[in-house]
Amino acid sequence: MPRSVEIRNRVGEHFISLQVYPLENYIAFKPKLEFMKYALLEVSRYSAILVGIVEFTFKAGLCDIFDYKGAGGDPSIFQYIYANWLPKPEYRLDNRLHFEVLGANYKNNDSNSEEEIWIPIKQL
Repeated sequence: MPRSVEIRNRVGEHFISLQVYPLENYIAFKPKLEFMKYALLEVSRYSAILVGIVEFTFKAGLCDIFDYKGAGGDPSIFQYIYANWLPKPEYRLDNRLHFEVLGANYKNNDSNSEEEIWIPIKQL
């Protein structure tokens, strides 16, 4: 976040928290699997790439978006998504990027924090 002022062509003031899970997580979600996490900013176009900063392009596809209000460390929303909502016969996790959009009402580890959780899915 301290380097966000260095990014040109920024779209909005939101941040994106991105997770890249191993392929086996899309077959059967396991919350204990290790994964990569990135902090992103949305831009209208790429300009000169800065040292230590990389481009990331999202692959298009169907997502379900969950509006979440609560502390970020509370796993209950993900337990609901993966254990209750997702095991529906018409949808399955898609092998694409999972992310959260952290907007103006995001407050790290605050019970009044708000964010959007984007889960990539595909219809069977």
